[in-house]
Amino acid sequence: MRGPGRVSLVGAGPGDPELLTLKAVRRIGEAQVILVDDLVNRDVLCHAAAGARIIPVGKRGGCRSTAQAFIERLMVRLARGGWRVVRLKGGDPFIFGRGGEELAALRRAGVEAEVVCGVSAAVGAAAALGLPLTLRGANHGVTLVTGHSETGDGPDWAALARSGTTLAIYMGVAGLAGICRALLAAGLPASTPTAMVQAATLPGQRVIGCGLGALAERAAAARMESPALIFVGQAVACAELGTLPGPESVAA
Repeated sequence: MRGPGRVSLVGAGPGDPELLTLKAVRRIGEAQVILVDDLVNRDVLCHAAAGARIIPVGKRGGCRSTAQAFIERLMVRLARGGWRVVRLKGGDPFIFGRGGEELAALRRAGVEAEVVCGVSAAVGAAAALGLPLTLRGANHGVTLVTGHSETGDGPDWAALARSGTTLAIYMGVAGLAGICRALLAAGLPASTPTAMVQAATLPGQRVIGCGLGALAERAAAARMESPALIFVGQAVACAELGTLPGPESVAA
């Protein structure tokens, strides 16, 4: 008879399987059931036990996705059945990964749960570009923000433009033109350094760099696609965009 089950919400990092934490590797190896997000690099499943059940629960913008309520019910049911469950997410579970929603659902159900942090997409992408998210004398910090809103109420771009921080924008590809217009209207110069990186940390990584005023046009010309991160701010000028292997690189 199986003992009490548990759920581990595990961050798989930005893509490169070598960026998994040691604790993430251990939890993946202990899991009897692994619920895998669409953006997770499947190479990390080499750490799974031979008999582990792998269940894809894909979630990607613009594509057919597994309903969030179904995922939460499935985790509860499996844990109550005595299974050791890993909910494997790209990046970090608590950064635009719905980890907070899932942890709350598990707690309401009385299920033992933990969170295993992962390298966030913004941190991984910035490191891959040699882009310091914080830089003394250039900014006051970094702001992680989503460019997508399910309710239609987007971020306050005017406030973000005034923040003096490096902006790391997730899920901004579809709304890129509008984001750029809003930041320019809020007073950011068209020459503000920006970078956009697709498939960060992976062999197929692609990046463009230019001034804010040209970003939307250059991204469209380069056919940049999700998943991609957008960085805006003076610290972006430190990134060595032209020296990366195989990128699209555009001068400001």
